[in-house]
Amino acid sequence: MKYLDWLLMSNKKSVVPELRFPGFGKDWVYEPFSEIYSFLTTNSFSRAKLNYEKGNVRNIHYGDIHTKFSTLFDVSTEDVPYVNPDISLRKIKKETYCEVGDIVFADASEDLDDVGKSIEIINLGKEKLLAGLHTLLARQNSPQKLIIGFGGYLFKSPGIRSQIKREAQGAKVLGISGTRLLTINVFYPDNELEQQKIADCLSSLDALIAAHRDKLDALRAHKKGLMQNLFPQEGERVPRYRFEGFVGEWEEQVLGNLIDVKGRIGYRGYTRKDIVNKGEGAISMSPSNIDENGNLNYEKSTYISWHKYEESPEIMLKDGFTVLVKTGSSFGKAAYIADLKEKATINPQLVVMKPETINPRFLFLMVSNASIQKQIGEAVVGGAIPTLSQASLAAFKVVVPKLEEQQKIADCLSSVDELIAAQADRIEQLQEHKRGLMQGLFPKVD
Repeated sequence: MKYLDWLLMSNKKSVVPELRFPGFGKDWVYEPFSEIYSFLTTNSFSRAKLNYEKGNVRNIHYGDIHTKFSTLFDVSTEDVPYVNPDISLRKIKKETYCEVGDIVFADASEDLDDVGKSIEIINLGKEKLLAGLHTLLARQNSPQKLIIGFGGYLFKSPGIRSQIKREAQGAKVLGISGTRLLTINVFYPDNELEQQKIADCLSSLDALIAAHRDKLDALRAHKKGLMQNLFPQEGERVPRYRFEGFVGEWEEQVLGNLIDVKGRIGYRGYTRKDIVNKGEGAISMSPSNIDENGNLNYEKSTYISWHKYEESPEIMLKDGFTVLVKTGSSFGKAAYIADLKEKATINPQLVVMKPETINPRFLFLMVSNASIQKQIGEAVVGGAIPTLSQASLAAFKVVVPKLEEQQKIADCLSSVDELIAAQADRIEQLQEHKRGLMQGLFPKVD
């Protein structure tokens, strides 16, 4: 049936992208995956059989395709583990070692958007490389129809990704097999110059995005350095960096004397029936609303009824409060509430910290700093579900300066946060531009 679909498409429907480079106008070729690629055997080495220090053969683990490898995979710039030297590779056939131009797919994912995610190998240098656990290794048939660098973007295009997702199978963990991939339809220009133009355009944009990510990483590292020096080190009462006009030791205080800590009372918890649609209640903040950089993300918010929101006024959120994860694997993660656009409360995994005799922004920065995070790590109890009690948090000993110095520190680090936010916005704009190009440079196929 798939082959018939291709035949009908070839005869009756023009396959062309919306965006074309000047000088190219011919219809694209549209044919089954099996006409272009064949699959080769991969290994099933687990993480336990890999290392990052020594070995003769490197190995692609499917998890790295999901999390860190670039679309165009250059082994000289990627952090790729070795197969442990004590693992025998005698049964590995020569032809199953990766070659330039190969596409490596991750065949399993818990997220439909990531199932069948792929990379194209564009440089191996002198390295030997294998495709490992939960991967599919595709190599072009002879004669090759796609240039190096085009396939990587082709298999990220919306028209191909939608087909792959339709072929995925499974419940909690989704999978895609080589057999099912062979049935999808692939489109490409038979003019290699047009393929090169597309690959060059998208790879140059990827390089620009990577450069901006490096700048973002540098800004975050700069902030981390400032945090370490604007706050005293453990056991000390004077920071290494001091703004002009401030002298003397910081004062030791009990955190509970500076703030009011509130959590959701057990009998005021909520159940599935209390969850409502957006517009029908208030946001109930959870750990998933807080990213690793202490920013709030509202995209996947849970809403609870107005009745449940109003039942607990002590945990209604306002600008200037800090929320902290007290239960679960991400305990200690914190976020500062600013520019809150909807009414919000917290779920049972969080506590809200209301500043009383401390600068609100300084409170968030202090809680995020290493000395407090260490106390949090030492105070959590429980095995499978770590938990920090409100009483333990309120009893933490902290050192704080006068309010004027708190404000200076907060202003300084807030200005860096603004630079970080602006840089993150630039990256998002570039990524949005790339998404638009991917939709326009490749055909839309129903």
